[in-house]
Amino acid sequence: MRVTDPADPPASPTADGASGSDPYASCDAARAAGAAPLHRGDPGYSTRLDGDGDGVACE
Repeated sequence: MRVTDPADPPASPTADGASGSDPYASCDAARAAGAAPLHRGDPGYSTRLDGDGDGVACE
């Protein structure tokens, strides 16, 4: 496990605006990548993208 140094900068966004741990900045980005819909547990799933909280994002 990596210990985070308080001086470490936060994860920087990727070119599409997503952070390193959240690969899709929006559902449009997930759809463009052919990844939507995203289910809880899938790579790229984020509660931020799951508007109704049902475990399926970008439906």
